[in-house]
Amino acid sequence: MSRRTLLAASAAVAGALGIAHPAAAREGAAARATSPLHLAPARQQLAALRTGRTSSRTLLDQLLVHHAKVNPILNAVATLDADAARAAADRADQHLAETGRTLGPLHGLPITIKDALETKGLRTTCGSPDLSDHVPTTDADAVALLRAAGAVIVGKTNVPTMCQDLQTSNPLFGTTKNPFGADRTTGGSSGGPAAAVASGLSSLEVGSDLAGSLRLPAAYCGVYALRTSRSTSPIVPTRGHIPRPPGWLTSSDMLALGPIARTPADLDLLLDVLAAPAPADATAWRIDLPAATKTRLAQYRIGVWADDAYCHVDADVRGLLATAVQAVRAAGARVDESTRPVDFAASDRLFQRLMYATSAASATDAAFAAEVKAADALADDDPSGLYLKSRTMRHRDWSRLDEDRHKLRTMWASYFETHDFLITPATPTAAVPDQTSIPVPQRYITVDGAKRSYYDQTAWINLAGPVGLPSLVVPTGQTAEGLPLAIQLIGPHLTDRTLISVAQLLAQVLPAAPKAPALAG
Repeated sequence: MSRRTLLAASAAVAGALGIAHPAAAREGAAARATSPLHLAPARQQLAALRTGRTSSRTLLDQLLVHHAKVNPILNAVATLDADAARAAADRADQHLAETGRTLGPLHGLPITIKDALETKGLRTTCGSPDLSDHVPTTDADAVALLRAAGAVIVGKTNVPTMCQDLQTSNPLFGTTKNPFGADRTTGGSSGGPAAAVASGLSSLEVGSDLAGSLRLPAAYCGVYALRTSRSTSPIVPTRGHIPRPPGWLTSSDMLALGPIARTPADLDLLLDVLAAPAPADATAWRIDLPAATKTRLAQYRIGVWADDAYCHVDADVRGLLATAVQAVRAAGARVDESTRPVDFAASDRLFQRLMYATSAASATDAAFAAEVKAADALADDDPSGLYLKSRTMRHRDWSRLDEDRHKLRTMWASYFETHDFLITPATPTAAVPDQTSIPVPQRYITVDGAKRSYYDQTAWINLAGPVGLPSLVVPTGQTAEGLPLAIQLIGPHLTDRTLISVAQLLAQVLPAAPKAPALAG
């Protein structure tokens, strides 16, 4: 038996047991070393920056060449600020040369920022013509954390207008193409961020997620993404996120920000930077997320919710979930495929009502008055009135819904007394065709040949939304056409690091996700 054959066999056994095989790790490192550094994972880039094997300016210049080649095709980066990025990279290099210390955990790393997060001195439009000339004078709290960690901000990534679509297109910058097929959507609203990470335009990004806006694009673009935990307050501060108007201090009670990356380890790296109290609370509070307590899949009790009549998935996704079940069972995990934590339909209806209610906050007085009048003209039990009745409900009604939300959280907590985490589909299908040119009421998706609601794309990932549970999209496998597939992990409140650890273990036993052609350099 050759050394390579022996290595492959022993690595497979070690991977199934959740053990990193040293020889396989060395060969993996050697393979990664042949790739251009600017397309490597963030941790590898940062190690080179810290040890002086490259400089921030050199890394940035390499990345800008890649931008010039790739971004005109994908349109993931809406605003590029090369001059400011070069100045920031030079400052990082000078600081390291003069002090021997880094600026922080992201020292000198060039990254992009979603165009929904206000960025001081850099045009931030959220894809809206009304904000085409908006240049913030302060950073969003999350952007301030990135700067304090030493990141070099290269530009802003594209979003749908005011983050209000499941695909990414707007009148200012046009449509962002999926890195795996120009006719396919990237998803939304973090379509630009996910496409940028998938294609090597940035090694890290921060996405926002109220109705799946972080995880849907990650699933469609074949990258990892973590919707972070939140309850009354988020673990990643959200001030400065549009579509709440620029200057507002509050955001939606269901909004969560989280990292996007090409590896689970890079998710963890960015989570370290982002998990922090809001500045007003920082005097007395800190976020100390617990580390995973298990190191092997065999130690986990895993729930699996592979399909549901409320939102059936297609044959590719069913096959993927079956493969995942087989893999974790082979690794020794205890698997429960029958127990359900909540009623899917009831959870989704609660989510929709709360989402519509929070979206009304920034409506103009005149627009809201018209909505109130229209809602009053509808019967309370009129199915077509869900949107208007929810947006205009009385505070007492909202408080009752909030009570229902807390009861739903209790149901999930009970489930996690006997399960460590849950695996579900991330989406019903792989990336669907882009439908920018089609009016929203006429849009639909196709699942195993059947027409389905356009909004079914996010039904599975919205299970976690109303209750603020951490949810991680894991890219794994692909369709016959080469489109990436993904699963979703949902865990107990504040087990964000455990989900990342599980994603690392799963990567050793699940089919690899395809790499975007742009990553070939």
